[in-house]
Amino acid sequence: MREEPMSALIFKLKDVPDDEADAIRALLQTHNLAFFETSAGRWHISLAAIWLEDEAQLDYARSLIDAYEVEREQQVRADYQQQCEAGQAPTFVDLLLRRPLQVGLTLILAGFMLYFSAAPFFT
Repeated sequence: MREEPMSALIFKLKDVPDDEADAIRALLQTHNLAFFETSAGRWHISLAAIWLEDEAQLDYARSLIDAYEVEREQQVRADYQQQCEAGQAPTFVDLLLRRPLQVGLTLILAGFMLYFSAAPFFT
């Protein structure tokens, strides 16, 4: 009886930008690594992820992804530093002007949480 190779989780897609997920897919395809994806589903309770079809390739694929992520981190940091130097990096005021309701509600919620957490110590 022939054993089927086990699949292995290689990359979770929750909160991952589309361009990064596309780059991971392209990286796996470039290196001829067979993979498949699962989605979070309609209610977002499942695991959205990329899986390797053969667990034996896990170490190789992991090293490729780790190298890519180090490179991506350096690029993102460099881009942010460049934006800061040019005075184009987003600030709190920019966020407040772009999403005033969201910022206001978040600050109100944080205030309530702080009040109810600290109030017992002052009474």
